[in-house]
Amino acid sequence: MIERPYDGCGKCLLGVRRLSRMKLATSSPERQREDVLTVASSVGGHIIGWADDWEVSGATDPMTRPKLGPWLRDERGPYDGLVAAAVDRLGRNVVDCLNTGYKMRDEGKLLVTYGHDGPWDLDDQVDENRFTMEAWGAQMELRAIQRRNRSATLKTRAAGRPKGKPSYGFQYVRTVMGGKIDHVALHPRASTVIRTVARRILADPENVTPSSEAARLSRVGERSPADHLAVMYGKPSGGHPWQPTSLKNILLSEAALGYLMHQGKPVIDQDGNPVRLCEGLWERPTHDALKRALIPRRTPWVGRRTNRDYLLTEMALCGQCHNRLYTQTSKDQPPRYVCTARNKGWQSAKDCRPAPLVRTHLLDAYVEEWFLQRFGDGMIFETVYDEGNGVAERMAELRASRERLRADREAGLYDAPDDAAWFREKYAAMGQELEDLALEPERTAGMVRRPTGETVQDRWDKALDVQARKEILMDFGVRVTLFPNAAPVRWMAGVLHGPERDPAAVS
Repeated sequence: MIERPYDGCGKCLLGVRRLSRMKLATSSPERQREDVLTVASSVGGHIIGWADDWEVSGATDPMTRPKLGPWLRDERGPYDGLVAAAVDRLGRNVVDCLNTGYKMRDEGKLLVTYGHDGPWDLDDQVDENRFTMEAWGAQMELRAIQRRNRSATLKTRAAGRPKGKPSYGFQYVRTVMGGKIDHVALHPRASTVIRTVARRILADPENVTPSSEAARLSRVGERSPADHLAVMYGKPSGGHPWQPTSLKNILLSEAALGYLMHQGKPVIDQDGNPVRLCEGLWERPTHDALKRALIPRRTPWVGRRTNRDYLLTEMALCGQCHNRLYTQTSKDQPPRYVCTARNKGWQSAKDCRPAPLVRTHLLDAYVEEWFLQRFGDGMIFETVYDEGNGVAERMAELRASRERLRADREAGLYDAPDDAAWFREKYAAMGQELEDLALEPERTAGMVRRPTGETVQDRWDKALDVQARKEILMDFGVRVTLFPNAAPVRWMAGVLHGPERDPAAVS
């Protein structure tokens, strides 16, 4: 009965546990639990709940911790005190620990930790000094850990090795489980996902955006970067959706080129070139094309912004007033496509009477049958970005590296005789490489079309949901016009043709 709900006995304690790094082999949570239960029992108290902050640094203020913070801010209900396995489980900062301790004292609540006889009495000088010393020891340990981590990071970066978390699309390969990183490689699944996103955006940058792609990836159940990283290291997935900003940052980061990064920029080696860890997700021409494609622009009216589970939203128009049809739902009626422009008071729909209306499943079935009969046997082509041979990009990168060396020389970094000799050698090598590249024939980058080997019917059958099929209709530029019952026809479907629209080939 050491764990039971709050009963107002005066010793209803909150168990506090914290760990900076959760690993499968760690037994710290169990040991902390045993210590908390033991010390709570020794003071005659019982545990009403647990504030377990896993993967939370000791440098975090207890007031802002995800689990403990709401209790300290009195957002989770009444409690009579805190009980922890040690003072450093409260925090590794003297000020934060003392603030938490004084808060308990001023509110008349208990503060209990394992290894101390009875609750802490911060009105007593001896207890106050001992509590301060234990908090100070925890802070000194934190500073030592931070100093070692900084030193290890600097040495690792100087050696051209990665440290920290891998970028999305990559994975660290270790020859021994839990050992040092042997090399970096592309992650089979994640690299395919992000390459597909890049290809789709480059093929249709006007309609395919990071927002639409983030919604698509979440819809098909693809793990977000945070969940992918958690699962890759043996932790449970949190079920987080994809965020457009996160996806855009992945696409625009030079980490996708396979470079070693520091503070958002590539690490430069002694030769003045970026340190490359492994093969990139794509090369420099694709990176530059993505930067051009992802420039903020006005979102077109017709696009893939909607994620509602209706096939013809943004594609179905009213035959009377030519405004968009909307879906209408009610408890006693199935969903319907209906024109609501006149009811909204739109001037363009003042004569829209009667307004057309049809059940969504009927119109969806009509359009699907018409579309597959007309285009189902057509071969699908895909539009992809051809990086070319990258001669111009390599020359631009070499010129940038040479300019960087020249600027360093002008700043007086290579005035010593041995440094000057090294500068002349590297500068001459870059110049010779530029001359060699200038003699190579250049194949410019651009969009190319190639057959995929599947028909429209094949892709339609493989579509996982309504949204995937809607994108197929949008690729063909399908528009559906619905007329009222009194009109000669009830509905009419068509394909928009243009210089970039080929009804026999889908991009």
